[in-house]
Amino acid sequence: MLDATSSDLIHVSSVSFPAGEAQLSGTLFLPTSAPRAALVLNGATGVPQSYYRHFARWLAAAQGIACLTFDYTDMAVSARGHVRDSSVTMLDWMLVDQPAARAEMRRRVPNAPLWVLGHSLGALMMPMQDGIADVKRMIVVASGYAHHSDHPWPYQALARMFWFGHAPLATRILGYLPGKHLGFGADLPAGVYWQWRRWYTKRDFFWPEVGGDVPHPDWSRSGAPVRLVALEDDVMMPPHCVWRLEQAYGAEACTRVTLSPEQFGLKKIGHIGALAQASAPAWPSLLGDDAI
Repeated sequence: MLDATSSDLIHVSSVSFPAGEAQLSGTLFLPTSAPRAALVLNGATGVPQSYYRHFARWLAAAQGIACLTFDYTDMAVSARGHVRDSSVTMLDWMLVDQPAARAEMRRRVPNAPLWVLGHSLGALMMPMQDGIADVKRMIVVASGYAHHSDHPWPYQALARMFWFGHAPLATRILGYLPGKHLGFGADLPAGVYWQWRRWYTKRDFFWPEVGGDVPHPDWSRSGAPVRLVALEDDVMMPPHCVWRLEQAYGAEACTRVTLSPEQFGLKKIGHIGALAQASAPAWPSLLGDDAI
């Protein structure tokens, strides 16, 4: 495997592109030769694009795959002022920002097959989005529908605090979720947190809103194969929660894959760790043998 930090093997550039009324900041990683695929990486909630840079470099340098990472509206580098002044919601991130990132990748790398990797939040509403007809491969990593009772103990206690304890209290007082101070990640707009909380504290998730604010899913508009990757040691999104995404994508399109740290000589992978540099031995298995 090539060193994921081998900058001499790839081109890296900062990009900016529109998403509704916002302007998003992203990073484009390009191999030196014509890319064999163009992958848009939809990140997880509160995880800045910089976290994915090692994985993106590996894609470009070792796999010949162009990769676009980006920060959602009013998060990290895409912030437009103080986060408490933002009115953006999680739906905006999924239904506006993610399609905008694909449009930018099509513009910059028009002749390569378009792939999407959705990490956690990044895969939840792909079947509900506009502009998915040309997506040729969908890689889902640690994404699914989870109720707080799905988490194993003792993590479930932390999850209950996040939904019913210190996090909602802090969000009400400050007008935003202070993710940095809570050890969660980036600070988040209040509208993102409240929508997120509403879905993850209901057993039917966002499905009662389908046909209203949430569009009906129709993955047949793409028809691309969907690789559902769950991590055996993921306490935030256990495998059975990942498999629930078949409700939106259609079971016939999906292949289920469960990865364990032991397969790769690792002590842990977890929910966020799948795309961390420490998990590099597992990265080929995220893509699948037919994509390597």
